[in-house]
Amino acid sequence: MSQPKGFIVEEKEDLVCKLKKSLYNLKQSPRMWYQKFDAYVLGLDVPWSNADHYVYTKYVDDQFLIVVIYVNDILFIENNKEMIKDVKY
Repeated sequence: MSQPKGFIVEEKEDLVCKLKKSLYNLKQSPRMWYQKFDAYVLGLDVPWSNADHYVYTKYVDDQFLIVVIYVNDILFIENNKEMIKDVKY
């Protein structure tokens, strides 16, 4: 990490800044991101799994799509590329 331009102190260039707030000025930014993601996926008619609210499943005939979210990673499991395109785009 380095000091931002305009805030560099002469003879103390090796010092860095301490954040007083969470990134994006929100302590709950991960929660807000999840709420937005959740609304998007549910809007595509991919409901929660009964086992876990971080797992979304959709079955159509012999095709399936499973979306798993863990911290900041998203895993897509499917047997039809067209179903995954609907979610990603």
